[in-house]
Amino acid sequence: MSPGLMLGLAIVTEVIGTALLRVSDGFTKVGPSIGVVIGYVASVILLAKVLRDLDIGLTYAIWAGAGTAMIAIIGVVAWNEPMGALKVASLAAVIVGVAGLNLSAAH
Repeated sequence: MSPGLMLGLAIVTEVIGTALLRVSDGFTKVGPSIGVVIGYVASVILLAKVLRDLDIGLTYAIWAGAGTAMIAIIGVVAWNEPMGALKVASLAAVIVGVAGLNLSAAH
C-alpha cells in the first residue's frame, strides 16, 4: 500500500476514533469506547508505517491538520457546533500551513 493511502487511512481512523470519543459519554458506553481505542490504535500503526517512507514533520502536519479540519466540520454537521468566522479563518490557517509544509518538502 502506498504511503499516501496509508496516511489517508491513518487520518480517517483517527477521525473516527475522535468522533466516537464524543459519543462514548466519558467512556461509559462500551461500544463507542471500544471504537475509540480501535480507531486510535489503527491510526498510530498506520502512521508508524507511513513514517518509514515520509518525513515526520510533513507527515504529522498532514495527519494532525487534516484530522483537525475534519473533526471541526463533523462537529458542525453532526452536533450543531458553531462555525464562526474565527473558526473558519483558523481552519484556513491550518490548511495553508499544511500546504506550505508540502511545498517546502518538494524543494
